[in-house]
Amino acid sequence: MKDLTLSNQDRRCLSIVVPAYNEAATLSTIIEKLSTVPNLLEVVIVDDHSSDATPDICAELSERYDFIRYVRHEKNAGKTAALKTGFALTVGEIVIVQDADLEYDPGEIAEVIRPILQGFADVVYGSRFMVRRAARVLYFYHYIANKGLTFMSNMLTNLNISDVETCYKAFRGDIIRNMIITSSGFGFEVEVTAKVAKLKCKIYEVPISYYGRTYEEGKKITYVDGIAALGYIAWFNLFVSVSRSFRAEPKLLPISQPLLEPKE
Repeated sequence: MKDLTLSNQDRRCLSIVVPAYNEAATLSTIIEKLSTVPNLLEVVIVDDHSSDATPDICAELSERYDFIRYVRHEKNAGKTAALKTGFALTVGEIVIVQDADLEYDPGEIAEVIRPILQGFADVVYGSRFMVRRAARVLYFYHYIANKGLTFMSNMLTNLNISDVETCYKAFRGDIIRNMIITSSGFGFEVEVTAKVAKLKCKIYEVPISYYGRTYEEGKKITYVDGIAALGYIAWFNLFVSVSRSFRAEPKLLPISQPLLEPKE
């Protein structure tokens, strides 16, 4: 297979969706890091009605960078709602999620999307639990909750995913834009996993780093979100069909067909 040369900046195929809620302290840094990601086409920032300086920073960033698209929710609706808004605005052949905090390193996005570019994958998850890179040592009960949710999800999808709750989820654009997303809060992670499994997407994982935050530093997910996720796992796996999961069923590529043909 020919080398796709991921660093070739003129192949602008990547849309990055950034949901943001009260992330004034980190948003500028994240956007600066994202500006150097190979294959970047656009960054879609969705401000979920922040009450801090996030809107002002978003406005300033959208003036500074021509690749930024910025929208603001009229009321706070949760991360999943922000992602739905962002996905609908994307045009890239590949779409990935980037949280607005500093827990995930944009420098690793190139490796996350590589299996899609090379034609091996329709969907790629960046796993914090495969072969560990740098990973901050934090809450044991979060680790157990993540493993429990991943186990329950895998039981019903019959997948062997190691990190269902990871932020870094990359998709072929037509897959995520056609997906009907109905969960709320932090339900996106298990909903999207159930639906790509039903579609029989080719799913890959790659190891990533994780620079987690404490609650004092701005972490927002709670045990209530974990309980809700259990309900979503059951609902989307057992009671929601493929026809109810996608507006139009995406056509999956044959194995090893590059999404982008390399230049001679």
